[in-house]
Amino acid sequence: MQMPDDLPDLSLSENAELVLRKRYVRKGPEGEEMETPQELFWRVAAAIAASETAYEQTPFSQEALARRFYDLMASCRFFPNSPTLMNAGTELGQLAACFVLPVGDSMEEIFDAIKYAALIHKSGGGTGFSFSRLRAADSRVGSTGGVASGPISFLRIFNTATEQVKQGGTRRGANMGILRVDHPDILEFIRVKEREGELNNFNLSVALTEDFMRRVEADAEYPLIAPQSEKEVGRLRAREVFTLLVQKAWESGDPGIIFLDRINRDNPTPQLGDIEATNPCGEQPLLPYEACNLGSINLSRFADAPAQELDWEGLRESVHLAVRFLDNVIDASVYPLPQITDQVKRNRKIGLGIMGWADLLYQLRIAYDSRQALSLGEKVMDFIQKEARSASKDLARERGPFPAYADSVFGKQNLGPYRNATTTTIAPTGTLSILAGCSSGIEPLFALSFVREVMDGERLVETNPIFRQAMEEAGCASQRLLDEVARKGTVRDMELVPDDMRNVFVTAMDIDGEAHLRMQAAFQKYTDNAVSKTVNLPHEATQEDIRHIYWLAYEQGCKGVTVYRDGCKSVQVLSTEESRSQRQAEEEGKAPVRQRPDVVYGFTQKVKTGLGELYLTVNEVDGRPFEVFATIGRSGRSITAKAEAIGRLVSLALRSGVPVREVVKQLKGIGGEHPVFQEKGLLLSIPDAVGRVLEQRYLQDELATSGSGKDLTKRSCPECGGELVFQEGCFLCQACGYTKCG
Repeated sequence: MQMPDDLPDLSLSENAELVLRKRYVRKGPEGEEMETPQELFWRVAAAIAASETAYEQTPFSQEALARRFYDLMASCRFFPNSPTLMNAGTELGQLAACFVLPVGDSMEEIFDAIKYAALIHKSGGGTGFSFSRLRAADSRVGSTGGVASGPISFLRIFNTATEQVKQGGTRRGANMGILRVDHPDILEFIRVKEREGELNNFNLSVALTEDFMRRVEADAEYPLIAPQSEKEVGRLRAREVFTLLVQKAWESGDPGIIFLDRINRDNPTPQLGDIEATNPCGEQPLLPYEACNLGSINLSRFADAPAQELDWEGLRESVHLAVRFLDNVIDASVYPLPQITDQVKRNRKIGLGIMGWADLLYQLRIAYDSRQALSLGEKVMDFIQKEARSASKDLARERGPFPAYADSVFGKQNLGPYRNATTTTIAPTGTLSILAGCSSGIEPLFALSFVREVMDGERLVETNPIFRQAMEEAGCASQRLLDEVARKGTVRDMELVPDDMRNVFVTAMDIDGEAHLRMQAAFQKYTDNAVSKTVNLPHEATQEDIRHIYWLAYEQGCKGVTVYRDGCKSVQVLSTEESRSQRQAEEEGKAPVRQRPDVVYGFTQKVKTGLGELYLTVNEVDGRPFEVFATIGRSGRSITAKAEAIGRLVSLALRSGVPVREVVKQLKGIGGEHPVFQEKGLLLSIPDAVGRVLEQRYLQDELATSGSGKDLTKRSCPECGGELVFQEGCFLCQACGYTKCG
């Protein structure tokens, strides 16, 4: 369908247009742009509206509906998920964001899942897996008489396969790996990410049951069940396992938790099986081979600030149009597997969510961490859910209900026909919210300003426009204030800002963990699927704080929870100068040299150097490098002494608390008189070899985040140099839209 000449202009910020051109517009073989942003939106609108031609009772002509879809996106009131923006109307045609694949307990089923995941990643989707059906490590395999290697070993194979497949040729796929808490290998699963860089292409979650939680409360044991026999093979104390989960969340944020029974109570089609897994960011529980097509309403476009109210009628109209859009996406999408096509069209699940929540609260001058905000959140999501279901019923009258309807919960309870088994999901909107010029999902703003690097290294400070306008209206928008906000990221303790404004314009770190969680729970009450939300905690938060959040999530009916303690991952980029200096001071104030335990374990790696074979032994304590021994094969006391000296000094640094990245920074690149070519490049010297081994072993996740890994101290967006923040379960660059989760 040819693009009309009279389409309204786009309502995009300069930054949004840059992100759109970089990440979404179609490119030619030489990287040249093949469409304008306006043509992109028309391409998507026309492709999705074309699905209407399959239905006789549609109230719209194809062109009229395409115009309405275009206006919905051009005005930034609604955006579909990124694959739809990228691929609608193109040869690839894969429009779904997320999938769940089954992993069965046979070699054929396991490697089928790996193959299917590669096809999905190639098409631009993310995948979720439950490994709970795999028999435990060292279990007997009847067909061969051997022993099983267990789910953790296969997780590593899935991770390696993902590493080799780039989505659309530009980025790796994202995965979710889930294991039930009663699986015999659960302790190894909980600890698997103790070493940084392990399973860097996976988010991990433990599936908790209500029986397990009751036993935690009673401090009782619970059974471990062998998947292949469904027999008890051991017991663990529930409270100790829960404590370990809390500890690992405190240390690194991994693994997260999901509440499996709560998820399956909301499974609309239990006759088709239990839900065992979610998509990569956890907000979309799905049956095996299901996909979901997601989209988000920008609430900031419906604020009537003078009236302290929302434009409810405008919101209703947009919700109904968005539901039609997402249902059409199901028909327009070309799915990567026939099993997925069948399952998706059997249930026709869609997930309409929101973004711009924090901006809406700013516009209405409501504090995020207030009862009024919780009440409004419930009211807004209740309204969206009811209107989305109403729209789905309208579509069912036009087109018929989803094929599995008759045997679904809806059909058995005589609730009336629905076109879609689910209608609402609150998904991550990191890049979409940049296009829409609003805050992400239901998250609070991470900071009131961020830095964007432009040409020739120039740095532009971008301040939240609602905050800037409020300061101008209050007569305090001085350059001094804006500079201070850029430095701190928050105004909570800033005397230059009026008290009432300080309470309204809060950011993620100003809000305590319980307020984060209660906001998630408020939206979960009226969301069919689940809610993507990160409970951000300050660096000084305790394990008891995380335990409280986990328990509150269980009590409040959340389907899962992601907790992130500021600075718990070495790859985190600190978002303000002040927080960076605080962490630096903390690192400099480390405790004295740690004493060596009687027994330590580690590994020895052989490295070919220009001076002979170097045997590097690295011993660990608590999964981190503790001491290094460097032995050179070639005879010669001088060389041997130098190698030993390097090992002793590196050991002293590690035992004194110096971060691995700092050791690597000092050693890598030191030149020598006998460099030698290796598979991964030119090895310059013995210290260069030591640095490389430590980097590859312990900084893989950091390398993936920082791109080349050449500057381990910069810790910034690998594409634009901007700062990364952790929200909605993933690292995101607010400047260019880069996201580690794809």
